[in-house]
Amino acid sequence: MVIVIGGGLAGCETAYQIAKNGIKVRLYEMKPKRFSPAHSNSNLAEIVCSNSLKSNLITNACGLLKEELRYLDSLLIKCADETAVPAGQALAVDREKFSSLVTKKIKEMDNIEVIEEEIGEEIHLEEISKDNIVVIATGPLTSDSLSKEIMRTYR
Repeated sequence: MVIVIGGGLAGCETAYQIAKNGIKVRLYEMKPKRFSPAHSNSNLAEIVCSNSLKSNLITNACGLLKEELRYLDSLLIKCADETAVPAGQALAVDREKFSSLVTKKIKEMDNIEVIEEEIGEEIHLEEISKDNIVVIATGPLTSDSLSKEIMRTYR
């Protein structure tokens, strides 16, 4: 079992890539019980800033990376392509449709169990990491509770 903490972009892609290779994943996400000030919906992979994923042209690094991700069966790029909105040469998405589609696809996967709980209050890293690989995939919207739990566990 692999534990993935964080249901944002990195956490969802990580969980998907691991699960599609036959490994069971438990994905922890604090929403919908807890939201950061930037979050506005209860879906996974919520894009909270710009809806643009930059250039889609393979003549630059951003576009080439997206093309490589398509080749590698990236869930996020697949969902972005399905929910794209006009944006010139950029890949931009309808944010609500994008996060809804990612959530649907993640929850449909047999090898992924989504746990909608925050780590740090009642669930502790030390407990869930026993006999499991743990991937902490949180970023600038990490809750204070999880930040303190990471510091307490991994000093």
